[in-house]
Amino acid sequence: MKIAVEKGQDKTLLPNGQQQVSITAIEEGSSEYKGIPFFAVRFENDEGYVSHRFYQSPAGMPAIISLFERVGIHAEANKELDTKQLVGKELTIEVGERSYTDPETNNERTLKQAVDFLAS
Repeated sequence: MKIAVEKGQDKTLLPNGQQQVSITAIEEGSSEYKGIPFFAVRFENDEGYVSHRFYQSPAGMPAIISLFERVGIHAEANKELDTKQLVGKELTIEVGERSYTDPETNNERTLKQAVDFLAS
């Protein structure tokens, strides 16, 4: 079997704590359980990376708006935000872990993700 390795795949997950990062990629999708649209952001620096999903729901909008504001993109009512504007932006994030119960298996899962966004 031949396995292609793409740029950046050799990096490990960032350790917990504050990290100065760049946004290097955005992927769009919908949640497996409820079909809620999301975009996943890859935060990366020389030491590693962490990905974080932002769900486009009433509960998720404060985090989305906070992310855009932290990188200098102002969110206005009745105007759309474009996730493509995020690529290449730099900011400081707080990396941490969040646990939740998987709705399909009822098993507890733990994710490493960005838990806070700070202006650079």
